Amino acid sequence: MTLWFVFALMTVAAIFAVLLPLGRSGRVQDQGSEVAVYKDQLAEIERDLGAGLIAAPEAEAARVEIGRRLLAAAGSKPAVEPKSSLKWRRAAAVLALVGLPLVAIGVYMPLGSPRLQDFPLAQRERGSGSGMAQSLENLVAQVEQHLEKNPTDGRGWNVLAPVLERLGRFDDAARAFRNSLTYNGESAERRSDLGEALSAAAGGVVTAEAKAEFERAHALSADDPKANYFLGLAAEQDGRKDDAVSIWRALLAKAPADAPWRPLVQSSLARVGGGAMPALSDETVAASKDMAEGDRNAMVRGMVERLATRLKQNGDDVEGWLRLVRAYLVMGDRDKAVGASSDARQAVANDADRLRQLNEGLKTLGLDG
Repeated sequence: MTLWFVFALMTVAAIFAVLLPLGRSGRVQDQGSEVAVYKDQLAEIERDLGAGLIAAPEAEAARVEIGRRLLAAAGSKPAVEPKSSLKWRRAAAVLALVGLPLVAIGVYMPLGSPRLQDFPLAQRERGSGSGMAQSLENLVAQVEQHLEKNPTDGRGWNVLAPVLERLGRFDDAARAFRNSLTYNGESAERRSDLGEALSAAAGGVVTAEAKAEFERAHALSADDPKANYFLGLAAEQDGRKDDAVSIWRALLAKAPADAPWRPLVQSSLARVGGGAMPALSDETVAASKDMAEGDRNAMVRGMVERLATRLKQNGDDVEGWLRLVRAYLVMGDRDKAVGASSDARQAVANDADRLRQLNEGLKTLGLDG
């Protein structure tokens, strides 16, 4: 009710501001200022005559003219607005004051919702989000209708497929990726995207069909990160953890330092125990397979300690720090892992990019505090 009252006051104030001048009666014209001007002119003529600036005949002629104007101004009657005009303007003001609110109410009542309750902020945000989702679905429906009429539009399938995947329509996304391959041609990226959609449709399981697509992508581009990751995941799901470790280590070795998928691969490696020998090269790992368990563990600890010594001398190697922390965790020495993470943060504290990469890696390892 308070809000309605404020709106009503604002409406009345606005109407009065516009119509108040219309309701005023005509004012008497002010002759006082005009008479004063003519008197000043007469006085100025006398001053100019006394100073010799004008001749006596010219002064006399000016006096006669100004005197005539002065008499006319003093004798004129004040002009008042006609009463009929004033009456009509006041009637218009009253009509506007009363009529405008009535018209506004008459329009609002059938079209508005005066009794509709306000929504809490959380509901408004949910409503906004659902509206955006509905808008996206409408756009997808329009694109699908277009592709039904133009099924050979490869660009349209290429745009539609990832959107369907984000919406959780994995079967439709797989069909769209197949059409994209048909009308856009072969590429490792499209084969990997198709394999990912097939895996998502199977609940995250890399099926034989999906694996075949990743193998095709790998054949087209051996460095395709998505294909390599899912091939490692397929190996893990088949129980071939050593193969998964080998695939994912090779993927990380070739990956850029700022690759956004590095944490995912690192966490997958930790899940399968791939961090057990983080400081060793692939050749050393292969040679250590023939060693006794005690000798292998001693060799790993020696390599880890040498890595720790190297990092204390040169602490810019973020990947080295993460390997060291992971090694301590695998060996069950969490205190050393925490100490190494603290040393690593101090070593790269002045480099924002390295510090961000380090914190992301430590968070993946469970040391984000």
